[in-house]
Amino acid sequence: MIAAIDDDAWQAIEYPNAIFDEQAGCWVSDAEIAETRYTAFTSKKGRAVTARLIVRRVKRLNPQAAGGQDELFGQYRYHAVFTDSPFHLAQAEEQHRDHAIVEQVFADLVCGPLAHLPSGDFAANAAWLTCAAITHNLLRATGCLAGGVHARARGATLRRRLVAVPARLARHGRGHVTFRLPQHWRWQQAWMNVFDAVHDPPPAHAV
Repeated sequence: MIAAIDDDAWQAIEYPNAIFDEQAGCWVSDAEIAETRYTAFTSKKGRAVTARLIVRRVKRLNPQAAGGQDELFGQYRYHAVFTDSPFHLAQAEEQHRDHAIVEQVFADLVCGPLAHLPSGDFAANAAWLTCAAITHNLLRATGCLAGGVHARARGATLRRRLVAVPARLARHGRGHVTFRLPQHWRWQQAWMNVFDAVHDPPPAHAV
């Protein structure tokens, strides 16, 4: 079905903000979109639905191009969505990407604080939802401060690597507290990035 789309039907688009392509493992800022008609559910009698098949394609870069091995013809990764959206092509494709982002946020929340909802008390649900939104934003900020893969990691990953830390508190005289982290801990640098960003540097001691 995608192969039937004419080469002249593809429209170039640019993202206002680059998005991460999980298949390629890199950030992309441009793509091409096109659409065709498609009939789904034909195997179910009386359930066939004909609507729009919107396709986004991102050029697959040749990893050996830097070594002088240029491509003979373009290769693409395709992402399709079946929809009856009344909006024009570019708008409908953008809304679908926004919807995917929102769904990812919902998945993070359901995997975390929203797993405890609903209760029988409306006010309790409202308060818990507010707390869930606050913690979600703080967790995303933590991932960005940690840097690297944590900037786009799921909430469950951030909680496992940066929050639920198997550390030990050691108290000393005059209220001093030492946070003993595991030795040779894989996520030490990411955790320290967060710690250094949100804490003032220790006071200088006179020699």
